[in-house]
Amino acid sequence: QVQLVESGGGLVQAGGSLRLSCAASGRTFSSYIMGWFRQAPGKEREFVAAISWSGANTYYGDSVKGRFTISRDNAKNTVYLQMNSLKPEDTAVYYCAADLDPAKIIRTYEYDYWGQGTQVTVSS
Repeated sequence: QVQLVESGGGLVQAGGSLRLSCAASGRTFSSYIMGWFRQAPGKEREFVAAISWSGANTYYGDSVKGRFTISRDNAKNTVYLQMNSLKPEDTAVYYCAADLDPAKIIRTYEYDYWGQGTQVTVSS
């Protein structure tokens, strides 16, 4: 099993940047694919970004391509989401997720392990 704790959320003005971190417990972090998802009030949870176990492959949702970057440091058991050029529509609770099955990498709701979420609010 793996436990996930997100941090780095907050309030930022439109056009600004934030970096989210997700710290994972356990000694097999490098075996997991990692994903970031978000959910705004009244909306379905949305895929944001994902990264393969090695970090060699990354995937992005259409709404964040070119603005967000996912990365991981397996030595630190941490995955990051660098968010640039933030827009008010990026406002949501952001969740980190992990799974051992690479086939699930962009499948919202199918990851086995989830963090508690961190709030990101972008003001206009």
